[in-house]
Amino acid sequence: MHTFADLAKNLNRSSVYLSGLQSRFELPTFEGESYSAAYLAFLQTVVHLRTLSITEEMLRDLWHIEKKLLVLLHADSTGSPTWFLDSCGATTSPKRRLLLTNYELGAEVHGKGVQLGLNFADTAPELFAGQEMGEDALRVLNDYRKLHARITADVKAELPHVRAAAAWSKRV
Repeated sequence: MHTFADLAKNLNRSSVYLSGLQSRFELPTFEGESYSAAYLAFLQTVVHLRTLSITEEMLRDLWHIEKKLLVLLHADSTGSPTWFLDSCGATTSPKRRLLLTNYELGAEVHGKGVQLGLNFADTAPELFAGQEMGEDALRVLNDYRKLHARITADVKAELPHVRAAAAWSKRV
């Protein structure tokens, strides 16, 4: 477990910057050594993507899409305040994981489907099915795929510049 100061030190970012991220990404905040390794892994992913010139607005859009998809798939089975972060840092099956939450879908993210109808939560049923209310996990997954493809293209375009900057920095 980490303190907020540990997070700032590990990420080489100011506490003001991290507080802003917590606020803008609507992340829970804690006192003392209450930040998990998964919480740190999420923030590392955001910092890495920002370093690769992915806009925070694009990351927040992806974040909201991923959380909506996880809600539609009933992924919250623990009731933890950080349930949407708890998979961050896992390294198995990367092609089956979402980019920010790192949640494993059980099938390749860019495949042709996802197993619908799984409900890991023990909650009361809704009056109407999500599809009847206009929510469709496949539609949200397609939104995710489109935005993920844009981010991936932007990362690939920026990578040569980052490598050149890293090589140049050795002379400084």
